[in-house]
Amino acid sequence: MTHECLAAIRCFLLDMDGTIFLSDRLLPGADRLLRLFDERGLEYLILTNNSSKARAQYGEKLRRLGLDVPDERIFTSGEATTLYLRRTMPGARVYLVGTPALEETFREAGFTLVQDGADVAVLGFDTTLTYDKLWRLTDYVRAGTPYIATHPDVNCPLAGGGFMPDTGAMIAFVEASTGRRPDVVIGKPNPPIVEAVQARTGVPLAQTCMVGDRLYTDIALGQAGIMTVLVLSGEARPEDIPGAPWQPDLVMQNLAELADALEALPG
Repeated sequence: MTHECLAAIRCFLLDMDGTIFLSDRLLPGADRLLRLFDERGLEYLILTNNSSKARAQYGEKLRRLGLDVPDERIFTSGEATTLYLRRTMPGARVYLVGTPALEETFREAGFTLVQDGADVAVLGFDTTLTYDKLWRLTDYVRAGTPYIATHPDVNCPLAGGGFMPDTGAMIAFVEASTGRRPDVVIGKPNPPIVEAVQARTGVPLAQTCMVGDRLYTDIALGQAGIMTVLVLSGEARPEDIPGAPWQPDLVMQNLAELADALEALPG
């Protein structure tokens, strides 16, 4: 597929970690690409599986890095999880393994967070994780309580190289202890977040493009009928691509190369 296929895209979905930034370092081309979206009247949504922060926190970080992104352009797997629960289990009492920011996201959505007597157990990217939290979660999971994870990412890339364990690693811990995986995983590439994104943007999936650095989440979103661009600025490496079950439509070094490709198209 050639770069000309980008001419049909009306909405771009951009991953954050490893795509727009790494830790506190803005990656090449991010500012130019967002300006280009505005100049050409293209819709965009910053779509992250990272549920450890609220969208307002991400908005603050992006502005600190020099990107003028309104909070309403940011959509997290944590927010998508609250939308899913409001639709499927309204009024549920939630045992949540998550950061204080994710807890606040749930409270703002109207959920009551409890330690005992929960109707559903939710596992997010918890950088405040303790053994007691995991122990209580495995008790709920072993007892058959409905069990939801915000996203499946195993690792989160870091600016200096290397990774920090993400929710997928915590899912593996729970499975090793209980023999059970989540009943539903909300974030990319799963249907609940695809449905939430389309409801938010109103753009047909065939005119939507996901740009990200992970094959098994960002690029796997292509199975929903979304065009995909893999950037090599985060987790994925060129040698990972040939054997991957999910193949990107385009591969680029970073967002600067994507901006170059869009600028080369008729305005």
